[in-house]
Parts: sequence; structure tokens; C-alpha cells
Amino acid sequence: MTDSAAPAAPTTSLLTGRKLNLVLAALMLTTFLSALDQTIVATALPTMVGELGGLEHLAWVVTAYLLAATATTPLWGKLSDLYGRKIMLQSAVVIFLIGSALAGLSQTMGQLIAFRGVQGVGGGGLMVLAMAVIADIIPPSERGRYQGLFGAVFGVASVLGPLVGGFFVEQSTWRWIFYINIPLGIAVLVILGAVLQLPRRTKQHAIDWLGAALAVSTIVSLLLVLQWGGREYPWTSPIIIGLGTASLVLGVLFVLQERRHPEPLVPLTLFDNKTFRISAIVGFIIGIAMFGAIVYLPVYLQVARGTSPTQAGLQLLPLMAGLLITSVTSGRIISRVGRYRMFPIAGTLTAAVGMWLLSGVQVDSPYWRVAVGMLVLGFGLGMVIQVLVLAVQNSVSPREIGVATSSATFFRQIGGSVGTAVFGTIMTARLTTELANAVPPGVQVDPGALTGSPAIIAALPQVVQDNVREAFVVALTGVFWFAIPICLVAFVAALFLPEQKLRTAEDVRAAMAPATPTDEAAEIEATSRI
Repeated sequence: MTDSAAPAAPTTSLLTGRKLNLVLAALMLTTFLSALDQTIVATALPTMVGELGGLEHLAWVVTAYLLAATATTPLWGKLSDLYGRKIMLQSAVVIFLIGSALAGLSQTMGQLIAFRGVQGVGGGGLMVLAMAVIADIIPPSERGRYQGLFGAVFGVASVLGPLVGGFFVEQSTWRWIFYINIPLGIAVLVILGAVLQLPRRTKQHAIDWLGAALAVSTIVSLLLVLQWGGREYPWTSPIIIGLGTASLVLGVLFVLQERRHPEPLVPLTLFDNKTFRISAIVGFIIGIAMFGAIVYLPVYLQVARGTSPTQAGLQLLPLMAGLLITSVTSGRIISRVGRYRMFPIAGTLTAAVGMWLLSGVQVDSPYWRVAVGMLVLGFGLGMVIQVLVLAVQNSVSPREIGVATSSATFFRQIGGSVGTAVFGTIMTARLTTELANAVPPGVQVDPGALTGSPAIIAALPQVVQDNVREAFVVALTGVFWFAIPICLVAFVAALFLPEQKLRTAEDVRAAMAPATPTDEAAEIEATSRI
């Protein structure tokens, strides 16, 4: 497959000045929307159930978005490489806005879950395509300072999610959790349409639709095992065993399909690239730790400390501050010195220290102790997330930026999915044991009242309240203890991350110049040796 003639198309899309600032603002807003919707519904779930019913399906409000976003991430990256970053990003925003509007209009729990899935399909493209556009318009040697800002936006949005959700529930209606996306998304579409101009190359494409179907089926089967196993069905039940077997078989078929297709969804040659390979491993592991912490810290603050949803969001600010500081600082240092390897190494080790500090909190721990743990954890995460994306983008051909970025993001999202499911299983198992001893002899309490609802806990007899809160703290600190060795494994993996010279604007222009067959062969050979 060769490029057809397109003499009018520019060979580079690097931007400067006012256009660059406008596009960056739109892309930051896109990243903010994607990250926010992963956590914003957490504090609103009880209110949603009270209005729509369907308590037994509550977890699917979160899971539907997560499944759809994770499963479609590689597909968005590949399509953007084939058809253009701008049109694919605009399409992702439109789908996300449609899903948001429908979710806000939902009248039943089934409708809400289905429309969250639609929202997730668009959300899967927002983050990865924003990162890919950055790679198109800014050379790697200058990208660190900007990607540091995007890492901060991602972290801030993830932590602000529970706060914003709690605010809408307390001050208005949970439906504004979804409606707020619409004016923000329209602003993104207007700016991208008016300012962003990227070169387009006309090619004859063979889309790997079978590979996409196999990838989605594999991921959905695996995540259902992790979400359902030990909760809705026993681990040894036919449903869980069947889903586990299906995910294994479908995964093998996906690999075989990618090996034979001329334009694979996830080129297996990426795994010959050591930088990509190590970054994917570290990203997967740090995703486990990051999402586990962000999901379960609000539970500690609301259940153990008795704070309101809005207060819990405010008390998460140290985590956000730590992530913001190191994301921005590391990006600027990378742009100045041209070296990035030290940050994932230091970040994973710092994150382990933060988890250790959080593992020691108790019901009566002073807030400053919890805040210090969150601050240190934020410091660690801020040095890892976007630096890994920069390393991957710098190590591949500019023509593979989209698929490489989406693949790296995909592994981090899978890690987050696995972390949320595994940590939930650990907490549930420990909590069940602890709650069995929460009611003293002679005290009559409905077992159904022993839940994580702060309002229900507050209505219990004082002695039972104290025991229930203590049970939750014991279960939650077990989650943080489990996260410590996970972060240390990421630290060991980061030690093997190669250090490569960051490409300059001249390097990018040279790489994007029309290539002769000899040049293309040399590029493939050079990339395979990385």
C-alpha cells in the first residue's frame, strides 16, 4: 500500500503561537472530560438508585463506561492513524456528548447503564486522541512541558470527580453530572474545527474489523470475570469459568489475527520496541495502584471519617496537589535536560511510600496524616503517567503515533480495571469477615444496615457505628498494603526503561517527509532494533 499523490498536503503539522495555545486548551478540556467521567458518578450512585431503582445493577453504572472506554481505545488510535486525528477526535467528542445527554435523560437504571456504555465508546477516544494530537503538533524535545500539564489535568479531573459529583447531588440534581459535559464538549468542537489543521494522507486502507471485534470480546470477557468473580457469582461457577476460558481463547485468536492482517489494530512489532514494552508494563502496574487509590480513598473519608461527599472531595486535594506539582515540574525538567528515564523510576518508588503511609491510617487518625500520605502518593503518580506516554511517542515512527499512544493508554486502563476489581475483591472479602463481628451480643441490628452508606451507618447504635467504621478501615488499609508491592514491581520494571534522545522539530519534519521505498525499509529496520 502506497501513498497517493497529495502535493498540497503539508508534511508537518507543528504549531506555534496563538493557534497552539487554543488547540492545547481544547485538548486539555478533552482530557478533563475523559478523566472526570471515570470517577464523577461515585458519590452520586446512592441518589441515582433512590430515583431510578435497580440497586442490584448499581455497579454497572461505573462498569459500563469502563468496559466501553477500555475496549475501544486501541480502535480509536488505529482509525486516527488511517483516517486522520482531527476527524476521529471530533467523532469521539460527538459520541461522548450524545451518550452524556442520553444518560442525563435516563428514566430507568437499564437506560442509564446502556447510555453510559455509549458515553464510554466516545470516552475511549478522548484521552488517547488528545495525546496523539499533541504528538502531531509538538516535537518530543519540547513535549515534556506540555504533557506534564496534561498529566496534571488528568490527575486533577480524576480526583475532582467525586467532589463535583457530590456538589451536583447536594446542590442540584445528579443529572447535571452528565449535562455539564455538553457545553464543554461543544467548546472543544468549535475550537478544533476552527484552529486545528493536520496533514492528511490518502491511502488505501484495509481496516482490521475482525481484530477489533476479537479485542473488544477479549477485554469484555476478562473484565466481566474480574467484576463478577467472587461477587455476583462464585469463582468456580460455570459462568465465571466460561468467561475466563472465552477470554483466553479470544485473546489467542486476536494475536493470530494481528499477525496475519496487513494493517493490524495493535501491531505486534510494537512489542519488539523495548521502550514500548517496558512502558506498557509500568503503565499497567501503575494503573492498578492509581485507580485503586482514587476509588477507595473517598470510601475511607466518607465511611470512616463521616464526611459528606463534597467534604470528601475537598479532602482529596492533597492527592491532586501532589500530582499537579510533579506533573508540571517533571515536564519542564524533561524539556530542559532532554532526559526522562529518572522520573518513572523515582515516581514508582515514591508511590510505594505513599501507599505505605496510607496503609497505617485508622478511624481516629488526624487528617494531616492522611493528607501527607495522599500528597506523597500524588507526587509519585505525577512523575509516571504522562512521562511514559512521551517515552513511547518518542520511540516510534511519527506514522505510528496514534496506535502507539492508544496501545500504551490501553494497558494503563486495563491496569485500572484490574486494580479496581482486584482491590474490590480484597476489600469485600476482608469486610465480610470484619462485619460479622461488628454487632455485639444482645444488640438487634438488621444485617442489611451494615453497608457503606454514611447515612445508614449514622442511624446505627453508637457501639455498632464504631465497629462498622473500624471494619471498613481494616478492609481498606488491606487494599493499600496490597498496593505497596505492586508499586515496587513497577519500580523494578522502570529500571529497565531505555533512555533515548528526544526528537527535535527538525527530526519530526524529516521523519514526516515523503519516504522512498528504501527509506521506509530503513525506518522499519531501525524501529525493530529499538
